[in-house]
Amino acid sequence: MIAVTDETPTIRDVDDLLDDIYLGQDRITQSEIHRRAVAAEMPAEFLTRITAMPQGEYALDEAAEVLGEAPG
Repeated sequence: MIAVTDETPTIRDVDDLLDDIYLGQDRITQSEIHRRAVAAEMPAEFLTRITAMPQGEYALDEAAEVLGEAPG
């Protein structure tokens, strides 16, 4: 399990989480990404970014692009 204690996850934290989520999977739903991020105890700011993603399935590179961006 990946546990992040700071309020803002680093790019490495995001990469580690996504690598774990996508292990053996091509596409994952936004709700599954959110569920797994909650289980990994990611900070609320990051969970909010996941919630803002449109519903649907994402390939790893698509999710990384959306979630790896600095909050605006």
